[in-house]
Amino acid sequence: MLHKKAAYNVNVVTQEVDRLTIEELAGRTGMTVRNIRAHQSRGLLPPPEIRGRTGYYGAEHVTRLELISEMQADGFNLQAIKRLIDVSDGAGEEVLGFKRALMAPFEQESPEFIEQAELSERWGPMDGKLLARAQRMGLIRPLGEGRFEVPSPTLYRAGEELLAQGVDPRTVLEIAEQISRHARAIAKAFIELFLEAIWKPFVEAGRPEEEWPRVREALERLRPLASEAVVATFQRTMTEGVERAFGRELEGSRRAHRLPSHPSERRGR
Repeated sequence: MLHKKAAYNVNVVTQEVDRLTIEELAGRTGMTVRNIRAHQSRGLLPPPEIRGRTGYYGAEHVTRLELISEMQADGFNLQAIKRLIDVSDGAGEEVLGFKRALMAPFEQESPEFIEQAELSERWGPMDGKLLARAQRMGLIRPLGEGRFEVPSPTLYRAGEELLAQGVDPRTVLEIAEQISRHARAIAKAFIELFLEAIWKPFVEAGRPEEEWPRVREALERLRPLASEAVVATFQRTMTEGVERAFGRELEGSRRAHRLPSHPSERRGR
């Protein structure tokens, strides 16, 4: 049986971080000293080991701060992150491994790059607010000197297709924001389901070694299960929505032109 750390490909922090001052911890993790102290006061970070008058931090603290940073980037607030840590009994390394395993399958798309001139040609002149909005959504990332990275070419091309259909850029970004908001909510729902139904009972049972394969299998199935459920629900909902919308439009057209709704009525005229 694989060791649980190896099974999830967690990047174990080496012994060189066993004696970090808070300033060194801040430099290693990219957080400010003020934020580290704030996380500690909220119970998100365990206290340091005090030696003399100096507090020293280690690998556990680095891993915990990585978990906090990554989950904040994914849209989780500090209260939700604390609940996750509390439920996991403080096992930051395992939780970070779970989180990375969950997100890894979604990060297979290779980014592409685009010049400012090409961006303006396809999207038209974008004012500063519109450009900043696209950047906040992660559709594009400025690289300097008039170049941009496109993290998700698939999503970007979907936007271009809408533009080609005559949809204005502002509306395209509004639609993208709605999709992103709903996608985050769905992802959060499935992750919380996993934590409550699988992970929490596992922790409460003392995380028995023989149960790790079952937990891992549940985690690996979570991503395709969520994708399949979303696609199936969307297809059904989209079909029903199109039928209702076009039904209303056709009915409105009949009334506007006073057309009979049945062929026999037309023959009687």
